[in-house]
Formats: sequence, C-alpha cells, structure tokens
Amino acid sequence: MIQFTDLSFQYSGAEHPSLTDITLHIRPGECVLLCGTSGCGKTTLLRMINGLVPHYFSGEIHGEVTLQGTPVFETPAYELSEKIGTVYQNPRSQFFNIDTRSEIAFGIENMALPHDALLRRVEETTQKLKLEKLMGRDIFELSGGEKQKIAFASIYAMEPEIFLLDEPSANLDGLRTAELQRQIHLLKAQGKTIILSEHRLSYLRGLVDRVLFLENGKLVADSSAESFFSMSDAEREAKGLRSFSANALTPRPLPPQNTAPRLDVQKLATGHGTHTDLQDISFRAAPGEIIAIVGENGAGKSTLLTALSGLSAPQSGRILLQGKTSSEQQRLNSSFLVFQDVDYQLFGESVEHECQFGHKDLPRVTIYETLKSLGLEHFAYRHPATLSGGQKQRLAVAVSLLCQKDLLFFDEPSSGLDLAGMLRVAQLLRQLAAQGKTIFVVTHDLELLCAACTRIQFYADSTLKNDSALTPQSYAQLLRDLGEQKSPPA
Repeated sequence: MIQFTDLSFQYSGAEHPSLTDITLHIRPGECVLLCGTSGCGKTTLLRMINGLVPHYFSGEIHGEVTLQGTPVFETPAYELSEKIGTVYQNPRSQFFNIDTRSEIAFGIENMALPHDALLRRVEETTQKLKLEKLMGRDIFELSGGEKQKIAFASIYAMEPEIFLLDEPSANLDGLRTAELQRQIHLLKAQGKTIILSEHRLSYLRGLVDRVLFLENGKLVADSSAESFFSMSDAEREAKGLRSFSANALTPRPLPPQNTAPRLDVQKLATGHGTHTDLQDISFRAAPGEIIAIVGENGAGKSTLLTALSGLSAPQSGRILLQGKTSSEQQRLNSSFLVFQDVDYQLFGESVEHECQFGHKDLPRVTIYETLKSLGLEHFAYRHPATLSGGQKQRLAVAVSLLCQKDLLFFDEPSSGLDLAGMLRVAQLLRQLAAQGKTIFVVTHDLELLCAACTRIQFYADSTLKNDSALTPQSYAQLLRDLGEQKSPPA
C-alpha cells in the first residue's frame, strides 16, 4: 500500500539528512509503530507519507514514496488528504475553529458532503468516540488531552484509509490512554492502516502488529510486535526506549524534607470565569520537594499551576509565601512556569537568544553548560521553531534553570521526550531540589514521576483526593486511581 524505495531526505538548511536509504513496504490494514530516540526521523517519515514533504517542508529528496502505486510527491495535497488523516503531536496546530462541534465538521465540510450526511457523520463520530461531554465547548478552554481527542475525532469523521498518529498519548492520562487504545482497536476492526510514532510504549503492547526502529534517520530494525516487546529491559534501555509496563516501574523517593514550608495553600478554589475546576484545596510545600500533580484530563491541574505561580488569581482562598499572604505579582517574582504548549513561551531568534531573554548579563559559558546538560548544545544557533517537540520542551526547561527562581512549575515537562530526554529532566529536577527549590510537576508520565518526584497529589472530582509521599505503596494506589492496570479494551 505504502512503498518507500531508497528514500533519503535532508531539510533545507539542515546539516545532516533526516532520513537515509529507507526501503519499506507497509501493507493495508497494518498497525505499525515507529519508535526511536528524539530526532531519529519518525515525524519526518510521517511527513513523507502525508505529503507535508515536499508540499510544505522543502529539502533534498532522493528515492520515492508511493501510495497504492501513485507517487506521493507528485500528488496534490488535497487528494492525499482524502486518503490520509494525520493527528499531530501538537493538536493546536491543526485546529481551524473555536468550538468542538465545528472543528469535527470542518474536514468533512471541505469534502462537500450534503448537509444531512455531514450532520450524521458528526453525530456518529461523537457517539463512537464517546465525546458527548466535549460537544459545544470552546476549544481554547480544553485541556491538552481533550484537545487531542477532538483532533483525533476531526480526522476520524473524514473516514480516511490511512491514519498517521504523531505522539497521540503524549498529553493523555491513564483512562484517556485506555480510550485511545479503544479507538485504535476500532480503526483496526474497520481495516484501516495505522502508523503511529510514540515514545510512551506501555499501552501499545498487544495493540500494534509491527515495529520499525529508527536510529539517526536509518531504519535499523523491522520486527513483529511480539519480538519487539519480548526484549529485555537492558536491551530496551540500550536502545533509548521507554518502559513497556507502568506496573514494572519502581519509585526512587528522596528523604523527606523537615524544613519550614515555602508555600501554604489554604482553601483554594480555581477555575475559568464562573466555572470552578478545583475547590477547597489546602496543602503546604517545602524547599527541596518535587510534587507530582496528577489527575484526569480536564481536572484543573494546569489552572492550579497558573494560580500558584501568579499568572492568574484564584477564585477564593489564600496562598501564603514564606508565611505571608501573597499577591499574584509577588508569586510571579518568585516563580517560573514551563507551559504544556511551549510554543507559547518561545520568542528568541535562536536557542541561545531564547536563553538570554531577561538574563542579558549571563555568561555564555553558563548558557552553554545548561544547554549541554539537556543535550541541546548543538542547537545553540538554531531557531526554536525548527526544533522537534521534545527539543522545544527541553529548551523551556533550560530557560527555567537560568531564571534562578525558588518556585518552579512544570506542565508536562517530559511530553514528547525519549528515555534519555526524560531522564535528563528527572536528574535536573533532583538537582534543583537539592538546591532548595520547590518544584511542582503536572504529569501523566509515570516514568518521570518515579524517577524524579518526592510526593504525589492526586486530583479528581474537583478536589485534592490524596496527598502523600512517593513510596511503592502510594505508587501502587496511584495506578489503581488512574486505571493504569486496566487491560486494553476490546
């Protein structure tokens, strides 16, 4: 169905090829996983299939890609879009409307379906994907995981033959990841061809048929899913791959802190306008703590971070800083927040320039060492917009390290990161905690939680359900709370 023949590609202005000598045949109805470390060429391979290369991204191409015998590079983009649907790593990049129902209808409107057929297709999509609670919502008020679900639905409604999914679970909690499993099972039952790029692998066991492992732009392994998931932990880690099972992870707690609290939250309520996300939230946070903020998509975790960091005002309650009631401006002066969608906070003309924002007097050697600690030293002169999703995330983390604030807030800092990138972030969080920083991490990444955090806060039903030190026992309870132990739905 999809044939790569001696395919090599180098982006315009890039120093090295992104793909080299790829020869590959993907058969109809296959569910194929693309894996490998960040920057290995997974997203570029997807772009070669859906025509973004060369219709949007230019560069030097050798070889060819054909779809059902037709050269992809010679096929108009609108014709490809009728057969191929893509859900991108950042769902915001593919939205064209401001409400959820219109967004789902947008693609099929462009297919010129009769009005009755269009409405029927939207309703069928809503029911099959169980999206009733998201209908009629403002897209900009959705959580990252909810946006991902709407992006998937907008493609599903168009009924393409081929689905390309780029990091589809990156922003999903455990229950929503189980829903994603169900959606992929649904596509397989319909005979669709599915190609997905992922770092989070545990939910794909028993789901994918075939695994392609890329390394430095080369296809170095093409194996059955059974063979791939049978490799040992040592082999998996040597390849830079994430864990195959959330249940196999082991927490690495730090010793408890005995210092006075830096932050004291009292009966806090947060939300948007008149809508309340969280209420009656009370806790204390001390220097040296790394607190994981965990809960389902849409629970209000990101809104909580904006209130704690001073970016927004709580609806009610008090936030004490060093024992004194604090204003939003006082918390802003003491805080740094790394957004879930880092494109909102990258402004520089280069990676080095980004690190210098607000820190004009920082020695270049300090910037270089910080970038090196995150594996970004070779990108110092690259424009931030040209980085991969994982590289952008690491750049935002680098800026947070250079800002020298005592309160640090991270919203999904490991989204889109491979094993090495995640472990770098975990190590840096622990180094910052050792320096006396107080750190909050909103995350669905259980590997990061086990590798870095000292404490778990679980939010559900608009309140703080559980707040405990990270131990094997509290982690096991968290798995039960998140539904991570559920088997893939049929």
